[in-house]
Amino acid sequence: MRILISNDDGIEARGLALAAEAAAKITDDVWVVAPDGKRTAAGASLTVGRPLTMRRLGERRFSCSGTPGDCVVASMAWLFRDGGRPDLVVAGINDGRNVGEDLAYSGTLGIAREASFWGVPAIGFSRVKEANLQPGDAGWLARLIERLWQTRGAWALEGHWLSVNLPADLPAEIAQPQIGRDKIAGEAEVVREEGDVVELIVPRGRRHTSRAGDENSLIAEGFATVNRLNWFGETPLAAAFMEGLRAAAK
Repeated sequence: MRILISNDDGIEARGLALAAEAAAKITDDVWVVAPDGKRTAAGASLTVGRPLTMRRLGERRFSCSGTPGDCVVASMAWLFRDGGRPDLVVAGINDGRNVGEDLAYSGTLGIAREASFWGVPAIGFSRVKEANLQPGDAGWLARLIERLWQTRGAWALEGHWLSVNLPADLPAEIAQPQIGRDKIAGEAEVVREEGDVVELIVPRGRRHTSRAGDENSLIAEGFATVNRLNWFGETPLAAAFMEGLRAAAK
């Protein structure tokens, strides 16, 4: 079994090391391709028409000058161009939860989405900040990944992937949450203003807004949450609306 691991916190991130440690308990065929620096909130963006720099850091370990999504593209289109694509892509473990609108912004989940475009099952892992890291975390995570791999027929539909949020303490019971609302980038601070030029910074963090049954509420109760996501995002328009639109276009 071949596992590809990437993240959006950078090649030296602690969460990436934990994910790699867990994967190594499942297989000895683990590849790490991660950004050369932090790429928080990179979403699913790609670098096209401009050079990417891939740097070999060790056996089956590379850094990438681009985005988290670039790491998947570079892996599939270059690293594994002669075959042997990974059986599973593991993204993370992100330094901080990915909830609510993070499903669109997150570079961690952008990795999983990009993997789904290549037909590879993918899981994006995130964990609350200042987690209580323990020696047994890697073993618990390995058992979870292995179970998800063994049962992939139940979740790895075309264009789908999993988002897993881990609480501060492991082991943890597992729950499926509702997708909540927890606004990030809700304010901007002026750091410089000179004539017609204004320099802003959008601070990190969120209010941890919560409602019963959403990701934040369950994480606060100590659950690990699992959601299946997809990139289709399609909601059919009503027939009457379409008929009126066609009539207006004549």
